[in-house]
Amino acid sequence: MARVAKKNQVPAVRRPEVRLPELMPFEDGVLESEGDYDALEFRELDLAGQEGRGARFMDCGLYGVALDETRLGRARFMDCVLEGVRGVGTQLAEASLRDVEIVDARLGGTQMHGSALERVVVRGGKIDYLNLRKSKLVDVLFEGCVLVEPDFGDAVLTRVEFRDCVLKGTDFSGTTMRDVDLRTVAELGIARGVERLRGAVISPPQMLDLAPVFAAAMGVRVEGA
Repeated sequence: MARVAKKNQVPAVRRPEVRLPELMPFEDGVLESEGDYDALEFRELDLAGQEGRGARFMDCGLYGVALDETRLGRARFMDCVLEGVRGVGTQLAEASLRDVEIVDARLGGTQMHGSALERVVVRGGKIDYLNLRKSKLVDVLFEGCVLVEPDFGDAVLTRVEFRDCVLKGTDFSGTTMRDVDLRTVAELGIARGVERLRGAVISPPQMLDLAPVFAAAMGVRVEGA
């Protein structure tokens, strides 16, 4: 079951150190499948509905970009910053994100099942119905963001911290956790998979708040005499 531990007992998340070079503006306007994009700036572009499956983004900055139903399955993002991106139904299944900062995103229904995230920070913003089923997250920090009904089903989380976040209706069904820090979550709502919190660390107040959920998962009825 989840541990209640002191802060210095939890391994710290290794954060990305993204230092973008001087960027050139992306002027093509249209993404290409398997395209290579190096040291480019995508600013205030509408990429809705475009096809960029398998594309590689290295040392890129995406600022205020619209990604409604943009198809980026198996895309790779390395040493990138995504700031103020927005969209509904963005397809990122089996994508790879390494050394990436995602800041103030406004996304809904983002499909990232089977993806791999390593040294990623998600800071601020709001993401509804994020699908991370069967994904692998290593050294990932969610900070000051709102996640509504995120799905971590059958995902593997290693050194993942949720700091000052709001988690609503979270699905941890089948999740495997190691050194997952939930202690500073502002609102911790777990819809499914509370029994999968082994390997997570929670605070004493959270333990009390989750007591009814733990009891229900164990089939225990709590009634007055």
